[in-house]
Amino acid sequence: MSEAATAGLGAIGHALGFAFAMSWEILWALILGFALSGVVQAVVSKREMSRLLPDDSPHTLAIAGALGAASSSCSYAAVALARSLVRKGANFTAAMAFQFASTNLVAELSIIMILVLGWPFAAAEFLGGPLMVVILAVLFRAFLRRELVEEARRQADRGLVGSMEGHAEMDMSVTNGTLWQRITSPLGFTAISHYFVMDWVAVWRDVAGGLLLAGALAAWVPAQFWQAFFLVEHPVVAMLWGPLVGPFVAILSFVCSIGNVPLAAVLWNGGISFGGVISFIFADLIVLPILNIYRKYYGPRMTWFLLWTSYVSMALAGLAVEVLFLALGLVPSERQAIVMEPRVTFNYTTVLNLIFLALAAVLIARFVRTGGPQMLRMMNAPRGHPGHGEGHHGP
Repeated sequence: MSEAATAGLGAIGHALGFAFAMSWEILWALILGFALSGVVQAVVSKREMSRLLPDDSPHTLAIAGALGAASSSCSYAAVALARSLVRKGANFTAAMAFQFASTNLVAELSIIMILVLGWPFAAAEFLGGPLMVVILAVLFRAFLRRELVEEARRQADRGLVGSMEGHAEMDMSVTNGTLWQRITSPLGFTAISHYFVMDWVAVWRDVAGGLLLAGALAAWVPAQFWQAFFLVEHPVVAMLWGPLVGPFVAILSFVCSIGNVPLAAVLWNGGISFGGVISFIFADLIVLPILNIYRKYYGPRMTWFLLWTSYVSMALAGLAVEVLFLALGLVPSERQAIVMEPRVTFNYTTVLNLIFLALAAVLIARFVRTGGPQMLRMMNAPRGHPGHGEGHHGP
């Protein structure tokens, strides 16, 4: 084998090693996050969401944000569910607020950000997410015309298939009894296991893609490139440049949901600004595959409207949290996000992974025993598929 081929295989192995080590570092947190998400979804019904989102008032938008955070969806399922709400009569602005909250204000994202990037980033995401929704609502109020909404509703009613249609329509929540009784009942346990597995199936490609891309960039792209690209030698300009360029990097990366956190760690270590990291993570709902789904759901004119309003909201929110956190002295002074060396040792991470892998095994076993594989085949079924949205489970 030639030296070039050997070097190429070595580089690929190094990138895969980075990806595996990062996967091992965050595995327990992913399982915990999706288990918590499953619990919340099992006790929060989607049936009344449209009724609760009749307008774009601050009160309604706050409800939309809370419902979105509780629903905790992958990017594709969030977009599909928002379209479903629009078709059922929900206010368009409130549906979009719900959509952004369901991917940016969820437990699993915060846990992974704390573990990989540090708590200041999770705090900035938690504060910046509602701010982004507020900015988006202001832009909608100023520029969204009734005829464009009506055009988008007509397109939505055509029912063109995007992605994760079945997952968005299914409602397996348990509503009888106290909160503890719902969680611990056989139906509640079943619902938690189904949401847990289906959420994993929904996002595994994004998580795997994000880890592989982060591993490749960490292994192959020299630090000098990132420092030049993010204008590190010009701190003031870099502070403005980061939130502007962060969403563009996200759009071109094709990675969404929590899969972009490992890549955000690489960008932070490379020199992107604090606000740039936040705007990059916000941009999971304007990556190219999602924009194509918007085109199918709402038509090209609304797609362009969603793209530019979302981009402006993300960039402004990222810049705002950077200015605020700089003023409070909360922006980390060192760039030490976790991009693991390709090795695994026996430590607390290994112990936690083994514990939570056991929990995952219990939930997967329940899923398999209670008709989960049959429901799994419906995740990408279009609306109106036989049995769609039914909440029946085995004991």
